[in-house]
This record gives sequence, C-alpha cells and structure tokens, in this order.
Amino acid sequence: MRTTTAAAAARLSFPILIQQQQQPTSFVNYRRHLFSSSSPSSAFALRLPKVSRLTARVFSSSQVAMGDAPDAGMDAVQRRLMFEDECILVDESDRVVGHESKYNCHLWEKIESGNMLHRAFSVFLFNSKYELLLQQRSATKVTFPLVWTNTCCSHPLYRESELIDEDHLGVRNAAQRKLLDELGIPAEDVPVDQFIPLGRMLYKAPSDGKWGEHELDYLLFIVRDVNNNPNPDEVADVKYVNRDQLKELLRKADAGEEGLKLSPWFRLVVDNFLFKWWDHVEKGTLKEAADMKTIHKLT
Repeated sequence: MRTTTAAAAARLSFPILIQQQQQPTSFVNYRRHLFSSSSPSSAFALRLPKVSRLTARVFSSSQVAMGDAPDAGMDAVQRRLMFEDECILVDESDRVVGHESKYNCHLWEKIESGNMLHRAFSVFLFNSKYELLLQQRSATKVTFPLVWTNTCCSHPLYRESELIDEDHLGVRNAAQRKLLDELGIPAEDVPVDQFIPLGRMLYKAPSDGKWGEHELDYLLFIVRDVNNNPNPDEVADVKYVNRDQLKELLRKADAGEEGLKLSPWFRLVVDNFLFKWWDHVEKGTLKEAADMKTIHKLT
C-alpha cells in the first residue's frame, strides 16, 4: 500500500466539525493544520474503508511510477495538489474500493488499463436572479486548461469528513471546501445543508495524450448570493449567465468561435439535465427533481 508520511497521517486524522455554525472556523483551522502539522496519528485509519490486497499492489507500483516521472514542467501549485491529494476510488455502483493520488487518477494510461474510477462533484451555483455562475479554468490546470465549465468541479478526498455517506454529507463538505479554495467563497455563504444533490453521472473523457477524467460525478445545485474572489492558480475568469447567454456560449463553442471550449462534464450536464433542472431552480422545487438512486452512464 502507498506509504503514508507522518504529515499525511496528521492531515487524515484532523477532525472537521460538521455543524453548520462551526464550519467557517473548522475549515480555517483545517487549512492551518494542513500546512503546519507533522504529528502522526493512526486513529483515523481505523475508520476508513478497508483496501483490498489487489488495490494495495496497484498503489505500490504506481508509487514507483510517480517517483520516476516527476513532471518537472508542471505548475508548482498544481503539482503539489496532484501528488498530495488522495482521491476516493469507487466501483461503478459508487462503493468505495480504495484511494489514489490525484496524479494517478488522471493519468490516461491508468484510466484505460485499470479502469480507475474516482468520485467527483460538480457544483451549479445560481444567484437570486437565477443566473448560473460559470468559471474558466486556469491555464495551469493539468486537465482541461482554459475551458469554461460550471461553478466548481473537483473531488472529495480520502478523509473522514469527506467520506460521510449519510445525506451525501462528505461530498457536500468537499464542495464547500473547494468553493473557498477556488473561488474564495466563504463557508458561511454556502452552508452545507443548502447544497441539493440532484443526481450522479459516470463519464470518461481524455484531456490530451497523457491526462483525462474518469469520474462518478455528484451534481450539486445551490441558490445563494455569494461573495467571490477567484484564486488565479485555479480560475482564469468567472461570469454569471442566464439561459439565453448560456445558449449563446454553447453556439460559439459548437462553431469554434473565439477559441471557446467547454468541459466535457459540463456539456454532458447541459445536454442531459441542466435546462429542465433550471425550471426547478426558478420554481423553488429543486428537491422534486432529485434522483440519487440512478447513476447515469453518459458518453
């Protein structure tokens, strides 16, 4: 199994408080702990899903591969995230089967050869005018740089607070964390109980010859007026769009105008779900649209 450093063990064991009123403080404390703590702990490991021997052997070989290919040209921030973040590996029924580095989860050869599938989420944040907040991914992103996509797209990590299955709380905790990391949206602006999971989809998409995505993606909707301050390491631009403006964006992307590109997961959601769910956003009936029993396999 992957060798866990003392610092990584400390990060896994750090408790994140789930109560809504305590989240802003807990996430700030967590971020401090993430970059400063080095005290080992094994308590959390006892509560994590058991990893099979087969999975452990895969991890061991991939550890060597990472050391042999450090990708020296990669942006320093993205490089740190790719090697330090541990994604949650799942099967096609969304059962946890192990964990792997973000780096290995996005190597196309591993996706193709081992069918490596990880859990993800996509946030669709609307303001009180029912406009959808979009982001353009930064030029330094390893997968799909400079493409336009939904508000926030990322992964719950293999840590206690983001593995909670009840009410999909782990994924919602991760969404709150990444909205702060990527867009500077404070936790108090996006309480975890305001995220509405509407569905799950499974998709696979190459980014270039080396990288790609193979995700079981939770689709989270939220209607809130928020303050945002995008992190340039993650986000190149942001804008709110109404339905007509999004349709014009789609037309330009299809026509290849202005070099505009959309992320494959965003396009799948647009083509299959978004506009009918937008009706529920405006009517205040989003929970009626939710179907978390079905996993939509889309291509």
